[in-house]
Amino acid sequence: MGGKSLGKHSQTQPGAGGNRGKDHARRQPRRPLLRFQEEVYTYEDVERQSNRAARALGHQLGLQPGQPVGVLLPNEPTYVWTWLALAKLGCPMACLNCNVRGQALRHALAAARITLLLASLDLQAAVEEVLPALQHDGIRVFYLSSTSPTPGVEALLPTIKAASDEPLPSHHRAGTTASSKAMYIYTSGTTGLPKAAVITEKKLMMVASLGRLCGLRPDDVIYTTLPLYHSAGLLIGVGGCFEVGATCVLRAKFSASQFWDDCRRYNVSVIQYVGELMRYLCNTPKRPNDREHGVRMALGNGLRAEVWKEFLQRFGPISICEFYGATEGNAGFINYTGKIGAVGRANMFLKSFAPFELIKYNVEADEPVRDERGLCIRVRPGESGLLVIKITKNTPFHGYAGDSQKTEKKILRDVLVKGDAFFNSGDLLMIDHEKFVYFQDRVGDTFRWKGENVATTEVEATLAMVDFIQEVNVYGVSVPGCFGDHGDLQAVQRQPRQRRLQPQCHQRPPLLPRRQEEILRALEPRHLRRHPGHEAQPVEEGTTPGSPRWPRGTNCLRAISKNNLGLIGQFSHPLRSFFNGVGARGG
Repeated sequence: MGGKSLGKHSQTQPGAGGNRGKDHARRQPRRPLLRFQEEVYTYEDVERQSNRAARALGHQLGLQPGQPVGVLLPNEPTYVWTWLALAKLGCPMACLNCNVRGQALRHALAAARITLLLASLDLQAAVEEVLPALQHDGIRVFYLSSTSPTPGVEALLPTIKAASDEPLPSHHRAGTTASSKAMYIYTSGTTGLPKAAVITEKKLMMVASLGRLCGLRPDDVIYTTLPLYHSAGLLIGVGGCFEVGATCVLRAKFSASQFWDDCRRYNVSVIQYVGELMRYLCNTPKRPNDREHGVRMALGNGLRAEVWKEFLQRFGPISICEFYGATEGNAGFINYTGKIGAVGRANMFLKSFAPFELIKYNVEADEPVRDERGLCIRVRPGESGLLVIKITKNTPFHGYAGDSQKTEKKILRDVLVKGDAFFNSGDLLMIDHEKFVYFQDRVGDTFRWKGENVATTEVEATLAMVDFIQEVNVYGVSVPGCFGDHGDLQAVQRQPRQRRLQPQCHQRPPLLPRRQEEILRALEPRHLRRHPGHEAQPVEEGTTPGSPRWPRGTNCLRAISKNNLGLIGQFSHPLRSFFNGVGARGG
């Protein structure tokens, strides 16, 4: 939804990524497709490597069309040719978040009915943690590496290198249509467990065409620091390059201090972002060469107006192409006019292609407002409303794999007339009198953290593992001076039964999954020293050297995360000790 046609080919050709890569490999074989550190991979290189991988997976491992495969890889070129190899076989790829551990990882695999997992050797610890459970579930696991130190896990790279790089016969994709499943991309669920959003071939192609709609050209070099297990990095970034024949510079992780140096080093012309990324860049120390770069366009989402203005003032007249959309959603917006703060503009064309409405929403009751007929009520221009998009043939909603209940929960019925069905975005938007669309807020039990939706219940479940916490409640709040919503935490300490409880607080719970480690690390109170004005009163009693000072005997905790890191509030002494212990061990 952005006012531009998607183009006929984007709606009719399944497997556009693989087909486009093959076309570009034939027309411009020496054109760089990927740059990663000092490595350069041309379109021909990636095409041949994906052919080898497809043959190894199909012939040696016996993969059949339609069989989903889990991929647990960091940002690296291997991710791209693995994706293309699976696409050539007609196998949907489950893009697993490489930070997910333990039960959450096992749940993600089960949701998509994965029987084969391809993992990076760099994630050996994550694999070994769940390997017995995966073997019990009948899931075969392979490292995409030359050797394997893990019993029961084979290294697949020697088999791939020995395979032919000739193109695969077309019969592998003979049954693939525009409605076939192309991949699963995981989003955070309100239960804390990831949900596998179904991405069809048609949707994949439409999302990959977003860059072209915003003006991405064949001579562009796009810089992608976003994780490839999300749709922005993989489909818009890498997929966008396939669409037009551009070059993608991959970085393993985002670095604010190295960002512009990389842009100059690789002659980057287009950057990808989420809102937090732009704020991090604006928060870096100013340099004389801030405007010395070749970046002409930034493509992303979640950019607040104040950061937008500051970014342009500091780094120069870069064209910002802001978009809005959910991974599992059935439509979105594109701001191709450059209107600061807007995510798009409403018009009759959009309404006819993807009928959407902003309806009145009762935030306290967490439900839409309905009239005496039981139907939803449209908001007026300038009012915030819940975005709902009608489910039609043009804008289908495919839901979540293996979870019909959560799929049904995202469908809002009887919106305008009895019997209709709309996708519930869970977001409040506003359309002004000039038809510009603005994101306002999220509803429900999630908040934004480092560009991802985090379930409040996930944080609650993590803190509930601490035996001296009796009850936890977490909810999203707006924090003045911070970007987006952050977690607001309330917890009640259990009454101590024995004095031995307190020393145990310095120990992390055994086998704490990495995702939970990150949550605890984000809530670690030593960062309080960075934020003047916190509510804790300095007292000598009950403190430890080098830590904030806290009153003894505080049984109630109320804390607000500051800039995704620190806390403002009062902690009980045992809880402070536990968090300080986590910080000391976790870095």
